[in-house]
Amino acid sequence: MIFANPSYLYLLILLIPVIAWYIRTQKGAQASLKVPTVSAFAKLPRSYKHYLRHVNFGILVTAMGLLIVVLARPQSTDSWSKSDTEGIDIMISLDVSGSMLAADFKPNRVEAAKDVASQFILGRPTDNIGLVIFAKESFTMCPMTTDHAVLLNLLKDVNTELIDGNATAIGNGLATAVNRIKDGQAKSKTIILLTDGTNNAGDVAPITSAEIAKAFGVRVYTVGVGTQGTAPFPAMTPYGTVVYQDMKVDIDEPTLKEIASITGGQYFRATDKSKLKSIFEEIDKMEKTKISVREFSKKKEEYLPFALIAFGLLLIYILLRNTLLRTIP
Repeated sequence: MIFANPSYLYLLILLIPVIAWYIRTQKGAQASLKVPTVSAFAKLPRSYKHYLRHVNFGILVTAMGLLIVVLARPQSTDSWSKSDTEGIDIMISLDVSGSMLAADFKPNRVEAAKDVASQFILGRPTDNIGLVIFAKESFTMCPMTTDHAVLLNLLKDVNTELIDGNATAIGNGLATAVNRIKDGQAKSKTIILLTDGTNNAGDVAPITSAEIAKAFGVRVYTVGVGTQGTAPFPAMTPYGTVVYQDMKVDIDEPTLKEIASITGGQYFRATDKSKLKSIFEEIDKMEKTKISVREFSKKKEEYLPFALIAFGLLLIYILLRNTLLRTIP
């Protein structure tokens, strides 16, 4: 145990003159009667107050000493620990175009992707993880961080209305993620790109973004999100109600496969939420890098027990002084 304010402990020295003063005053505080002999009083029984007459002072001095210890702020000792753990830099690039509202995933593709990604993030506590969203444009929702609580809160707020969702700029979404991860400190850098469409917008071609990722040593895992064949897509009627119409699922798998191949990653096809979850679990197993982590344990205040005992002793002192050990001037 250490003390945040150890200099206050010098106040304990002041208890010495207090005790000396008490001893001195006690010698002259007893009533006296001059008699030829005290043999007649030797066998008289003594009251319990005679044996407890110094207890109250002892309680008071102890309480004062504990209060001084409280002022010194006792704390648990700090400690460093060194351990090997696993940590990499990861950027999740998530398609939020309007087609991600398709209901082949429950409740829809974007919400299913958010749920599975959240579980993935929770399982990687030592990683630097960031989030990019893209549709017609791309946007960094959260730079890489180890504060996953902030990341998860931002991920929770992701929806298809944040940016123009009338097109899909896969190249821009990947390029933005590469720009965010390229300066990361970890030896292993990974991007997980999730999309349900084809590149039909943006000023950077997907393959060009893949070549840039390769140049910076970034591995890209691409995930095509959507069932085989057709899927129910929401559509607004003239009366303001939403109906679902079956439309063809069109994912540019050749491009996604080439992106993964160029960067040394892998392409996956998620046809439902359970499959998407298993894909993230597979990526989680593949992306493991041993790093040495030096952890610092925070200080913990330990004054409360001393304060409670001191408070209790003061209450006992006041109670005894006014009842059993009351003195009459």
